[in-house]
This record gives sequence, C-alpha cells and structure tokens, in this order.
Amino acid sequence: MLPYSADLSTTLDTVDQLSLDTTHVMKNKKALWFGGVQVKKNYVSYHLMPVYLNPALLDDISTELKKRRQGKSCFNFKAIDPALFRELAELTKAGFEYYKREGYI
Repeated sequence: MLPYSADLSTTLDTVDQLSLDTTHVMKNKKALWFGGVQVKKNYVSYHLMPVYLNPALLDDISTELKKRRQGKSCFNFKAIDPALFRELAELTKAGFEYYKREGYI
C-alpha cells in the first residue's frame, strides 16, 4: 500500500492500520476507498477495493493467493510469505492502474 500513498489520501495511519482513499467522491458523498492493511491478533488483513469493482483483476492470481482471500476484496495472512506478497504487490499495482484508467485517481 505504501508505494501508492503519495497519489492517494491517507485516512488512517497507525501502528496497526493503514487506510487509503482516492479523491473521487461517490454518490454517497464519500471518497472511494482504495484499500488498507489491518494488523489483528492472529493475522494481517489486506483490503484491496479495486478487485471488488473489477473482479477480472483476480482472474490470473495463484491458487495459493486465492486461499488467502476472505470475502470479495480481502486477503488474510498468518505468516510472512514473500512469494505471495510479491503477487499481492502486482495485484495492487494492477488495481491502482485500473483506478487511474477509470479516472478515480
């Protein structure tokens, strides 16, 4: 998430949470959420909203990353996994580029 914070609005930045919004205002008068990270007691949640708006972004993800998926746009991790983190970084980049193409950023 941090590589995109310069182009997005940081709405929460604490020891255990990071949340990033776009400047795009939706019909409900709230900013469109890009995503965030939450450190919980037994795992870390990585939320990536572009995959909710464009599920096709998930078409090529690995089975291993699919196993980490919770709901439509959240991935949970209990351990550090460099390979999955690299894949998640690529998915985040694709999501950021999708938001840019759509004019949300």
